[in-house]
Amino acid sequence: MLFDTALIAFTTFFATISPIDVAALFAALTTDATAAERRARAVKVCLIAAAILLVFALSGDELLQRLGISLPALRTAGGILLLLIAIDMVFARHSGGSSTTDEEESEASGKKDISVFPLATPLIAGPGAMGAAILLVANTEGDLLAETVVIAVMLGVVLLTFLSLLMASQIQKLLGVTGLNVITRVVGVLLAALAVQFIFDGIGNSGLIPGG
Repeated sequence: MLFDTALIAFTTFFATISPIDVAALFAALTTDATAAERRARAVKVCLIAAAILLVFALSGDELLQRLGISLPALRTAGGILLLLIAIDMVFARHSGGSSTTDEEESEASGKKDISVFPLATPLIAGPGAMGAAILLVANTEGDLLAETVVIAVMLGVVLLTFLSLLMASQIQKLLGVTGLNVITRVVGVLLAALAVQFIFDGIGNSGLIPGG
């Protein structure tokens, strides 16, 4: 059960954060930086992103209660959001759910410090990852061990992203555009299946369907 929770969390966070895509953009936005500057910026980016995701993961349940949002509603809405992100991934499109838009990249290119925007958010801690953090923690239904596993996996993916940033140039040269798109599409298909399952579970537990 905990293994399944960890596997679902890893697949979801890996897809919504997309460490390899983040590394490619990081390499493009830091071409004029020294190795030491890149390393310092990677640390700052991942610490900020981890803090943002932790806030959403730990306070998501209280936020849902205050807003009167039920778990089935969150599963359904979260599933739809993840499905839209998965569709973009499969077709190698960028809508801003798990990546920066063209306008955001243009604005970032003129900024001296891009650590907070667009790297930490919305690139790493974007709408998809924030929604996934709330959804997956809420999905544990108060099981402290399962919740700990989800948060540990989330932080593990952020750590993987940090390592990807350190090797950004090498990853970009090794995989190229085609390689990056292949990986993105494969993960997108897996995320799409998970998203549909979230939607099914949400509708099934909502009471809208008799006997569901």
